[in-house]
Amino acid sequence: MAIQGVLIDIDGTLVISNDAHAHAYVEAFAEQGYEIKFEAVRPLIGMGSDQVIPRMVAELDGKEGVGKKIADRRKELIIEKFSSNLSPAPGSRDLIQRMKQDGFKLVVASSATSGELSSLLKAAQVEDLLGEEPQTTSDDAEASKPEPDLVQAALSKVQLQPEQAIMLGDTPYDIQAASAAGVRVIAFRCGDFKDDQLADAIAIYDNPADLLQHYEQSPLGQRETVQAK
Repeated sequence: MAIQGVLIDIDGTLVISNDAHAHAYVEAFAEQGYEIKFEAVRPLIGMGSDQVIPRMVAELDGKEGVGKKIADRRKELIIEKFSSNLSPAPGSRDLIQRMKQDGFKLVVASSATSGELSSLLKAAQVEDLLGEEPQTTSDDAEASKPEPDLVQAALSKVQLQPEQAIMLGDTPYDIQAASAAGVRVIAFRCGDFKDDQLADAIAIYDNPADLLQHYEQSPLGQRETVQAK
């Protein structure tokens, strides 16, 4: 069964945004009286707020009370303050164009909210390419990455079995979520995670441009079937 679809993370994968998310968390926590260090929250970027907030302050819940205020404020900061200064990862647009040309079913698999996602797709300069494709956001899942809910929802939206898809991601949480759903991952280093943290990916490239340069030899170019562990 050949690979037919590609699940695409956006933050850190198509747009260089992970540091911005960490800074937004620091500001949002500070507004509620919590001093959270950038260095503490940065390694957690790639998880949803429902996962990050209680890891930073145990008594908070990212879905209600003060924790929800922090989560909502972080979203506002990304859209209002940081998104205009974000840069696309090298090769993002060209890679999306190549995958569309090759006939892959594409689906966005992001922990972002729908409002954040629109800003991030613009920052990645792929809004016109992915704006009409199926999109899975935090609204589609009870729990965010590293739980598998988002990946399972993305598979459902394009009606694919796990072995028919590959995910593009940049964090260990993408890999954990995809693996739990039976999907293998091509990982990018442009999210600033180390290779040992991405070791369970089927392949690791510097960024979308690097994958595109080696496209013919990659799992996408060969459309090879990859069985889940």
